[in-house]
Amino acid sequence: MTPLGPVMLGVEGTTLTPADRTRLAHPAVGGVILFTRNYASRGQVTALVADIRAARDPALLVAVDHEGGRVQRFRDGFTDVPPMRTLGARYDTDRQGALDEARRWGRVIAAELGACGIDFSFTPVLDLDYGESAVIGHRAFHGDAAAVADLGAALCAGLRDGGMATVGKHFPGHGHVAADSHVALPVDARPQEEIAADIAPFADLIARGVIDGIMPAHIVYPAVSPEPAGFSSRWLQTMLRGELGFDGLIFSDDLEMAGAHGAGDIVARADAALAAGCDMVLACNDFAAMDDLLARWRPSANSRLADRVLRMRRRVAPSDH
Repeated sequence: MTPLGPVMLGVEGTTLTPADRTRLAHPAVGGVILFTRNYASRGQVTALVADIRAARDPALLVAVDHEGGRVQRFRDGFTDVPPMRTLGARYDTDRQGALDEARRWGRVIAAELGACGIDFSFTPVLDLDYGESAVIGHRAFHGDAAAVADLGAALCAGLRDGGMATVGKHFPGHGHVAADSHVALPVDARPQEEIAADIAPFADLIARGVIDGIMPAHIVYPAVSPEPAGFSSRWLQTMLRGELGFDGLIFSDDLEMAGAHGAGDIVARADAALAAGCDMVLACNDFAAMDDLLARWRPSANSRLADRVLRMRRRVAPSDH
């Protein structure tokens, strides 16, 4: 039995290659994130997930970005989940109806992914919709923090009804910057008191006890810290852990994104994320970079990792769906 490590990797295709199997056996690995390239059918992805889970004891975490709208990796054989903004539009005229619908969509996501053995989706998106960020856009529920918190909590309730953990992103908020952190390093130059509105939905869901994981943004907020949030101990340890009291799993956003490159090469980025307070780091698409990371990185021990990973496990078996 090899304890799970702090790296979540992508895999190459619809079945595990020998190179995938070598990577997944590495003691630094603790999870797999799936993408459209990994999906051909429900039966195929169920078999792939079973193969991934059988690769290690304890089994690796398996996750996917399955928010709805344009960010839904699996299509054929899955229900089309609408963009979360549609729930925000309904919220303005039919609050209870929107909350009920959000909970129903959470149940759908949990049931369909859970039936394939997947542990969780990286959802809900808790960014505020300021009309500034094209990469967030209609992924955001609403521009009002209270509405985002209400709808996010309802979606989380539905996910948990289906036995699935929840991951809020992108702390402390990606909605106010136009730049896309996949291709640039965005800077949000607002004073800290203005950023407080973006933090509010995260604080609300943490206080309600419905959020199991959080993913910080590759964005610099210079009024608070000179480093991007995912590399900042002030954001992750002082504020998220200390002031907000969050004790779940913190996932870095993809270390291959341009917003992470300022920290150095892939090993330096992983070191910086772990030192700042991330529990698990993501390396999603560049297999040469993954191999480099696994060959050279020597992560420090995290005594809380096993406990936090356990909370991300599905609460019910896939067969219960």
